[in-house]
Amino acid sequence: MSDFLTAAPGASGRMRDLLSAGGTILAPGAYDALSARLVEEAGFPAVYMTGFGTAASLLGRPDVGLLTMSEMVDHARRIAGAVGVPVIADADTGYGNPINVIRTVHEYERAGVAAIHIEDQAAPKRCGHMEGKRLIPPADMAAKIRAAAAARTDPDFVLIARTDARAVEGLQAALDRARLYQEAGADVLFVEAPQSEEEIETIAGTLTDVPLLFNWAEGGKTPPVGLPRLQKLGFRIVIFPVSTLLAATRAVREVLATIRSSGTPASAMERLVPFGEFLEFIGLSQIRELELRFAGDQTLAALAQPTKED
Repeated sequence: MSDFLTAAPGASGRMRDLLSAGGTILAPGAYDALSARLVEEAGFPAVYMTGFGTAASLLGRPDVGLLTMSEMVDHARRIAGAVGVPVIADADTGYGNPINVIRTVHEYERAGVAAIHIEDQAAPKRCGHMEGKRLIPPADMAAKIRAAAAARTDPDFVLIARTDARAVEGLQAALDRARLYQEAGADVLFVEAPQSEEEIETIAGTLTDVPLLFNWAEGGKTPPVGLPRLQKLGFRIVIFPVSTLLAATRAVREVLATIRSSGTPASAMERLVPFGEFLEFIGLSQIRELELRFAGDQTLAALAQPTKED
């Protein structure tokens, strides 16, 4: 877990180390700081800040380009500050032309994330597994990637180029676009929403000289593929954008139904995380240690007193 007193240094460098080490990096989606801490607690080496989950969490709305760059960056900053592992963040379309992309890169770097992905959709963008997507010309996207690469102040900051061309122009066009984006300076390629295992194999077999990201989109257009198969195909990053979001939604619905039918959550208590355990997870004991360390003498006795959750 991250230390409340000291910010975790070198997240981008650790992401580069993970990419250099070989193997497949599993990065479950986090829709807020709490879910990010749960991903880290579970032992994953990286967290994925999902744009879909961010829209759902902040607005209660679908991922259709409603959030601004500053809203996404603020959310990324909170998530990166809550964990000690690298954060891969959705940066949508880069929020404008190449000049806008330069600012986007600067702001995400300052937010402490280790990697971002930028896509070639036209604004307003949509979730990659929704219908109705539109694309910008490939040369325009390549210009955005060149601008992003030039804008980096940290050479370890990882740029992931995503193409949504499969749904609009077909798989071959998506592969051609991905290669162009690699030549423009992308570190990792992300061909969104292949629609069969054969297409997944074609992507892996064509783009063999660059790290690839696979979007394990729960319930989306891409068929579910087991991790051993993805590892054999050579995918280096696998993201799971909405597993935590969908799980949380079901759990909250269930406890609310219990309260609605019974008047209290008493019959659901055994399914809930105990209050004291939750306080420990979110770092209350660490806060108490810091209070005792830095508080004035007149408050030390009060701070040292046990409370109900103790």
